[in-house]
Amino acid sequence: MSTRIRVLLADDERLVRAGFRMILAGEPDITVVAEAADGREAVDAVRRVHPDVVLMDIRMPELDGLAATRRIVDAPGDAPRIIVLTTFDLDEYVFEALRSGASGFLLKDAPERQLLAAIRAAADGGSMFAPAVTGRLIERFTTRPDPLRRRPDLGRLTPRELEVLHLIAEGLSNGEIAARLVVTEHTAKTHVAHILDKLGLRDRVQAVVVAYESGLVTPGDIR
Repeated sequence: MSTRIRVLLADDERLVRAGFRMILAGEPDITVVAEAADGREAVDAVRRVHPDVVLMDIRMPELDGLAATRRIVDAPGDAPRIIVLTTFDLDEYVFEALRSGASGFLLKDAPERQLLAAIRAAADGGSMFAPAVTGRLIERFTTRPDPLRRRPDLGRLTPRELEVLHLIAEGLSNGEIAARLVVTEHTAKTHVAHILDKLGLRDRVQAVVVAYESGLVTPGDIR
């Protein structure tokens, strides 16, 4: 990755793209390398300019953000990190986007500092999403009558790793996990890496989805 974070803006509203571009223009470590007005353009732009991070709207013509996310993540080579942009009325679509490989999500009216922090976290290999929003989103699924699917591979995790997975689902960073468990941050980071490897997960966001889908964590568990 270059010293400047290369960002692709994918949204069918020109004014929305212009607003994001204006916010990012003042950041010395971030540059907008391309824009896309629909999902198909976003997929093509990723192949052409190789951004580090994509800000992806969900509802777009030609190809929606969910399908575009899957195509980008499943393509050969290193995929960029994808941050999905949404509003509360698209909760179900966001959940599916996370399962499709997105690295996080933001509300379109998120504060500038949150947008910038999310981009930098994604470019650094991490993820950022509001725990309060995640709780509301997951609660919508865990209250459905269909039983949650248990993942047999959770049995591969040690008791400590299961504890760490629970803390990841709470939205804690590696430093916060270390403080909660009274271990070093390096140890916490190692536990997280083992969890992702054993469960075949791409990143922490997918770990959160697994924790809720499996029933290991429910919204009421979050402190």
